[in-house]
Amino acid sequence: MTARQKLLKAIYPVFMWWSNKSAGEESILSNKGTIPPVSFYSLKDTAISGSGFDFSLLKGKKVLLVNTASDCGYTGQYDELEKLYRQYQDKLMIIGFPANDFREQEKGSDEEIAQFCKLNFGVSFPLMKKSRVKRSDQQNEVFRWLSDPTRNGWNKRWPVWNFSKYLVNEKGQLINYFGPAISPMDKAVIKAIEE
Repeated sequence: MTARQKLLKAIYPVFMWWSNKSAGEESILSNKGTIPPVSFYSLKDTAISGSGFDFSLLKGKKVLLVNTASDCGYTGQYDELEKLYRQYQDKLMIIGFPANDFREQEKGSDEEIAQFCKLNFGVSFPLMKKSRVKRSDQQNEVFRWLSDPTRNGWNKRWPVWNFSKYLVNEKGQLINYFGPAISPMDKAVIKAIEE
């Protein structure tokens, strides 16, 4: 862990408090029951280890998809994501998508990212290979689905920063967007998982 990363981890609680004070009203978006024109379960990606990852294997579980970065003020959310994953792993899958889209806060290789997450935060939920999550020709296909209403049925919000969170229900329907300032352990996230 670099000195900057240690500092960010130490000040994370204050950073989250400040972020929540300044979060806009569009930091939580919800939709119930919209059937996506493109099935969530048709998506595929590549795990950080290099193996294929088929989203059809996630049927029957809620899925929280999060764009992540190792050198961001929100990096402390890895701790909360891991806690959430362990608490709800019977009904929830969390998948991290490392990305270097915001001020180059994820510069490491896939191997370095995996090691950083495991050593510093005990991450046991799946991570995908580093990719682009912002809207572009190179945008990760999963994040294209998450941010395109012609694919997911309603949401056009693409990640505004690292640690944007999207919740898909057990039927493969996108039901929530939670902005970066919303903690993974926030009562709104917990309620959406438990419903």
